[in-house]
Amino acid sequence: MPPTPHHVLLLGGHGKVAQLLTPLLLRRGWDVTSVIRTEEQAPTIQGLAPKDGGEGTGRLKVLVRSLEEVKSESDAEKVISEWGGDYVVWSAGAGGKGGPERTYAIDRDAAIHFIRAAAAAPHVTRFLMVSYLASRRGRPAWWSEEAWAAARHLNEQVLPHYYRAKLAADEALYAVSKERGDAFVGINLRPGTLTLEPAGRVELGKTGDVRGNVSRATVARVADLLLASEGIKNTWLDLLDGDEEAEAAVERVVRDGVNAAEGEDIF
Repeated sequence: MPPTPHHVLLLGGHGKVAQLLTPLLLRRGWDVTSVIRTEEQAPTIQGLAPKDGGEGTGRLKVLVRSLEEVKSESDAEKVISEWGGDYVVWSAGAGGKGGPERTYAIDRDAAIHFIRAAAAAPHVTRFLMVSYLASRRGRPAWWSEEAWAAARHLNEQVLPHYYRAKLAADEALYAVSKERGDAFVGINLRPGTLTLEPAGRVELGKTGDVRGNVSRATVARVADLLLASEGIKNTWLDLLDGDEEAEAAVERVVRDGVNAAEGEDIF
């Protein structure tokens, strides 16, 4: 039997990772509704549809909405109701523009509103959040003290507001998915420092270090594979460049129930 088509709500559709992810999802025959901030961004998104698209290629829709204006769960619910699909991807963020207030408004508040609204919608069954590898409260057992010191420096000295915002959203997704069980699967994909290199091999799951790079194309590829994976559960998965093929890595972490949230209070 052919795989079941899905309809993905892609929040932050104009971002670099989202633009790389969009054609991957369309090639699966899945529909994508890409949420962008301005009408001026629409031609870029519309140009992402595979040039050889035809029968078997999903449909691409553009929805112009400012995530900064999502001030409540009700605001997010209106977008989710208008869309009506089953998978949500959060690849949005303030990107360091507009100061701490904007970071909290988008990366924390709007993200949490969408998480809760999605979890409350019976037709939504998966929510994939693109976060970052150092977003956690405590040192995991598989990191050295040196690696944890590097994570703390990043979180406390370099990106303190981003850290607090992302951690709050990450924990909200985990808690909501844990509460709903298999009916609503929260997937938290947590890459290291992003690069513009082509997609390649990976280290996925519990990485040996917090320091390291991974290409945006690899993040998109792994996100695509995770969304399509059968049997995936509520999980945090850290991601760096590595030595394992992406397909094999995704199959392994799903099969073995790997979860980098281990050691956190929410686990």
